[in-house]
Amino acid sequence: MKWYPNKKPPTARLHVAVVTAALAGPAIAGSLPDLGGDTRPWDVDVYYENHTAHRGKDATGKTVGLAKFRNTMQVEADKRLADGWGFHGVLRGTWDGVYRMNKGEFGEDAGGPIMLNNVSGAGGSTSVAHGAGVVNNASGPPGNAFGFDINANPNDGMRVLGDRWHSIVPGDVAFGVPVRPCDEDKRGCRDFGGYGDLSLSELEMPEFNDRLDFIREAYVKKNISLDNGNNLFLKLGKQQVVWGRTDLFRVLDVINPVDYSRNNIYDELQDIRIPMWIAQAEYRMGPSESMQDRNLQIVWNVDKFRPNNLGQCGSPNAILDAGCFFRGMANLWDNGGTVANFANGTIATDFGPHQIGIRDVDLPDWSLSNTQLGVKFEGVTQGGLSFSLNALTYRSQLPSLRGLVTGPTNPFTGAPKTAAETNLIAFDVHYPRVNLIGGSMDFEAESIGAAVRLEGAFTQGEEFPNTARERLYSENNVFRGVVGIDRPTFIPWINPRRTTLISAQLFWQHIFDHEYYKKGSRVAPSGAVNTLGPVGMPDWEDNFIGTVLIKAFLMNDRLSPELIIARDFRSRTHAIAPKVEWSVTDNLKLVVGANFKGGSNSRNRFDDCRSCNPYAPYTGTAADVGYSAGLASYEPLGRFRAGPIGVSMYEDDIFFMMRYKF
Repeated sequence: MKWYPNKKPPTARLHVAVVTAALAGPAIAGSLPDLGGDTRPWDVDVYYENHTAHRGKDATGKTVGLAKFRNTMQVEADKRLADGWGFHGVLRGTWDGVYRMNKGEFGEDAGGPIMLNNVSGAGGSTSVAHGAGVVNNASGPPGNAFGFDINANPNDGMRVLGDRWHSIVPGDVAFGVPVRPCDEDKRGCRDFGGYGDLSLSELEMPEFNDRLDFIREAYVKKNISLDNGNNLFLKLGKQQVVWGRTDLFRVLDVINPVDYSRNNIYDELQDIRIPMWIAQAEYRMGPSESMQDRNLQIVWNVDKFRPNNLGQCGSPNAILDAGCFFRGMANLWDNGGTVANFANGTIATDFGPHQIGIRDVDLPDWSLSNTQLGVKFEGVTQGGLSFSLNALTYRSQLPSLRGLVTGPTNPFTGAPKTAAETNLIAFDVHYPRVNLIGGSMDFEAESIGAAVRLEGAFTQGEEFPNTARERLYSENNVFRGVVGIDRPTFIPWINPRRTTLISAQLFWQHIFDHEYYKKGSRVAPSGAVNTLGPVGMPDWEDNFIGTVLIKAFLMNDRLSPELIIARDFRSRTHAIAPKVEWSVTDNLKLVVGANFKGGSNSRNRFDDCRSCNPYAPYTGTAADVGYSAGLASYEPLGRFRAGPIGVSMYEDDIFFMMRYKF
């Protein structure tokens, strides 16, 4: 299909021309292309894709049903321009009908009234409705400030936090979470950086927003020959920059954030990376005496900060169930609510507004200091070993919850907190600055007939939950590494004339200065003894995840069955994802597949910080001395031990995809 310039051009052309000029600056402005000044035709491909998924039972035993009815149109356009420049653009628009077709799970009728545990039996029952806590406005101590108003936070349109991924244990802490789209129910809606406050139409059509996400790619590029025989390659505009050599695991590949709300971790990264406005320059030096090739790349992400999209509570895909935790905590801060088994660790408690929860989200404004800059040197040795050395300074794409020291009110006494307090279960969300250095390599291991891939990165500045610290987080250095092996293997019973690809990867994450104190330890820095259970960091000090891919090619490569198995060794959970792709014609592809999870979440409970609340004697361990005694639940920190696989334990999907190229 050809598209000629005498037809009305897509609006993306004007947008990329303006942005490219802004990125380029006066130094290269004279060599920028005239997008409308060339008569050669456009090369345009148009694709349509339908992805339909059905989900089984959640942790409550209820069958979810339709979990995706996503329809995607994608246009890919290329054009050779004047003076050696080229343009590449990708436009994508999506409509997911699941929010209307299964509105009882994900739309305007989602959720309902909930019950919460009160294991003490105080008030005459071990179970109470949201809004009917035993410790409340009337029953609290004299002068209390619980102030909960059921009219501001009614018992409707809610689910119990965590019921998507684990059973509700009677003694655990829990609270209600609103799950309807934010134009139907505004409770707990916050902008976490492109998600968290979306309306029904924004959930259905996620690319059509103020960040122009329907423009997947729109950049110009040129290779400039220099007088010394080397080349300078420029690539300017909205794009994805891919670092690293491994699949699934983002060790070096962190320049672009990722949209996990599209299909959790089960879509290809190229489809879920969020493109950014980036200026990229590569100095291509060619061979030397010791190298076959050399290349120095500078990447400047000039776009406004964008974190990973973790999914909004109430949508089918909310990785780590984080969107529900965020929305539930924001609702508690705004409107108050009932928390199961809170006071004394056993009594359902009604909190008022501005006492616990998430107060604000600190999204960095655009400034030069908030842009992101990376440098990569890449080479190939005379022996055929390909390697890279990478350095990047960027903002963390994952949020950090920093405990407040002022702001909340003591609900048990009504006293405003004028002096700094510690261990408050109230937070602001931040995205800290992170520095990364790392590298990668790949080579052929002829003795085993395989290609070996290695990748590693050391980061400084990441923040993790930590119940042993006064503000309930700590800053830690992290190392991540991946080893991958790819081997084409003849398996006669699969295909005697064509190799089957077998690929295996092992991911390792190590957190330096990790804090984890077993029950009965003397916890630093407080020096207190945690009498009820472990405290510290829920994330594992060393975590290992392995994957195996087996992909066969049949019927002259038109039929391709594959199997992916992933195992999280620390959380003891796994995912199995079989799939069959059939290229019916050169233009029509059909895919049938599934993803099933298994294992156990029993070891993924962790200190819930009820006992680190400093409001003694009702929940604290000592008067105005906040530290945790280690009382544990699945919520809220168990999700970091369970990981993406464990938290999606009850999200088994079977799916059908159809992709057609016009």
